[in-house]
Amino acid sequence: MSKLSSLERRSALTLACVISLRLFGLFLIMPVFSLYAQHLPGATPLLIGLALGVYGLGQVLLQIPLGMLSDRIGRKPAITLGLLLFAVGGFVAAFASSLVGIVIGRALQGMGAVAGAGTALAADLTAEQHRGKVMGIIGVSIGVAFLLALILGPPLEAIHGLPGLFAATSVLALMSLVLLWLVVPTPQRRHADAQAGTTQVLGMLRDSRMLVLNGSVFFLHALLTASFVGLPLLLAQRLNLPVSRHWELYLPVMTIAAFVMGACLHRMRDLRQSLKIVMLCVVTIGVALMMLGLAGAHLALLGVAATMFFSAFNLLEAALPSLVSRLAPGHLRGAAMGAYSTSQFMGAFVGGTVGGIALGRLGVDGVFLCAALMTLLWLPLVISGARRIRRTDPALA
Repeated sequence: MSKLSSLERRSALTLACVISLRLFGLFLIMPVFSLYAQHLPGATPLLIGLALGVYGLGQVLLQIPLGMLSDRIGRKPAITLGLLLFAVGGFVAAFASSLVGIVIGRALQGMGAVAGAGTALAADLTAEQHRGKVMGIIGVSIGVAFLLALILGPPLEAIHGLPGLFAATSVLALMSLVLLWLVVPTPQRRHADAQAGTTQVLGMLRDSRMLVLNGSVFFLHALLTASFVGLPLLLAQRLNLPVSRHWELYLPVMTIAAFVMGACLHRMRDLRQSLKIVMLCVVTIGVALMMLGLAGAHLALLGVAATMFFSAFNLLEAALPSLVSRLAPGHLRGAAMGAYSTSQFMGAFVGGTVGGIALGRLGVDGVFLCAALMTLLWLPLVISGARRIRRTDPALA
């Protein structure tokens, strides 16, 4: 198997930094937001959940238009526009005096939807046979950003407060801009299949083979966002753990989850085995959420449940994009990734909204129990989708 060229390696690593720096800023808010937001003027559980997930709606609305714009004006100018929108949103949220202002800022952050254009730029800079490796490097960098954000978010919030974290998201976006223009190579030409239009993306959303993957990433991020409506409150109110010490739970949990992901990821090279592991992860997430809802003040049970949840989450987050690239037709791979990202961000929006409603009506425990019930919709989708893929794939028939 041929290796990445020096240009491809440089492109992959620097693009991974650009994308992961922005997402690190986005993730940094999640482990502390609901605790801080409940003390803001006009705060309601619904608004807390909406503020946490509304960025996903902005991503859904502008990801395809920004991707198509990158075909016209170039990848870097389009990504620049998205990162500037993201930075403006961070500053709006940092200086907001009410939860409504933070909702507006988070929505603006979501409108800085550079995932599609960034993926297209990575495709432009790499040969077809190496594209999977480059996407894998970017995927790993996103996973590392998520791990670090969960661990560093609570102690940083204790030092600078939530406004400081929002300002940091904007600074990180501006740092990404510097990397983009000074380090990331500019492609000589754009590949025709690097970006996809609305019609193609909608086609991939309806595709029966892709439905299991698009649905899976929808539920995965819906459950993640809903969980972070309740998890900071659970740690603070039930375990009396101050926010500055939340990292004491996240660090061992995420370390174990990273080892589990590393041990299991190589088993997902075979498509049949991959589909079985996806089913197992859905069941694990459902059981973990149920345990979180019933854990009460039992630290050991909460730690085990959190480890189960994040182990399954990290494994799916790393593996699902690879499955998309393997199952999608070559000429529609860009459209398939666009549909996948659209499903992911819509899930984040729905999860935040559902989590907020559950928090208001059922309390902290109800957030996790409602999320656990959502896996009962997810599991049949995976089972039927796996059967459909096995029927239509000659290698698995």
